Amino acid sequence: MNTASTAKGPHVTVVIPARNGARELQGCLDAISAQAYSGPLEVVIAVAPSTDGTEQAAADAICSWPTKVVENPAGTTSAGLNAAIKAARGEVIVRVDAQSRLPDTYIERAVATLTRTGAANVGGVQRPAGQSGLGRVIAAAMSSGFGGGPAHFRRGRHEGPVDTVYLGVFDAAALAAAGGFDESLERNQDYELNWRLRDQGRVVWLDPTLVVDYLPRSSWDGLARQYFDYGAWKRVVIGRHPRSVQPRQLAAPALVCGLVLSAIELMRGRLRGGLIPAAYLGSCAVAAVRLRRSLPAFGDRLRAAAAFTVMHLSWGMGFLVGRRRGR
Repeated sequence: MNTASTAKGPHVTVVIPARNGARELQGCLDAISAQAYSGPLEVVIAVAPSTDGTEQAAADAICSWPTKVVENPAGTTSAGLNAAIKAARGEVIVRVDAQSRLPDTYIERAVATLTRTGAANVGGVQRPAGQSGLGRVIAAAMSSGFGGGPAHFRRGRHEGPVDTVYLGVFDAAALAAAGGFDESLERNQDYELNWRLRDQGRVVWLDPTLVVDYLPRSSWDGLARQYFDYGAWKRVVIGRHPRSVQPRQLAAPALVCGLVLSAIELMRGRLRGGLIPAAYLGSCAVAAVRLRRSLPAFGDRLRAAAAFTVMHLSWGMGFLVGRRRGR
């Protein structure tokens, strides 16, 4: 990365894919407006066809940095990111989602880490932050190691090379050399891109001081669809890059298979079939109790236990039977 273009820092482009994000977009831009970055910065929003007026929300959006809007007729996140990157002028590409809220030092810190480490991509930790009701319960469940899993971008505490990170602050030249985001993937495109970067000998770096608030789904069906798609597209990525598989990614499919076998055993009158369901439900209960500080109400902890099962079983079912072949 050439940082000589300005003594204050490299030119940064923030790219935002937006689809059905009318309610979240302005809050995202408010956080970008508050960035304490000393170098030049621009924002590019790639708007996909939406049903909630996102196109108008993007046109009316207010940001203190120069902002442009480009079209994303394909509608997918990957295509939107690539469209925004194509219109970018920055030496550093900062990927942001409409549902995310950057702390005001995020870009300054991330660019400094990118320069210091020579990494191709620097990212931090996702912090689910539901605002009220079920969204708050789901956020607490996602924050739990039992619910969200042990991925570094969820539970990372130590700085260093990792397999993937949340969002991402990219060296634009390295991103271009890798070919950008794979537009045939509707989900898991960030993990797949980070795999290609690492496969080329480049580094993906976790900086745990980069903590970004994320607004999770606030309905049961939305959460189930999201995690079903996560599992389905993870299978596609593993099929293309078998060496990218991590043991944690097989836990949910293994759970679903175990529960199916347990059901068969119970239907045959064998009580041992109840061992796996009992152990799993007990684990959900214990994990929910551990959330008592963030969820003091018993009813909320009960819903958190239900959120665990929705996330795990939806992800596992998506991995096993989801029809997501890509191109």
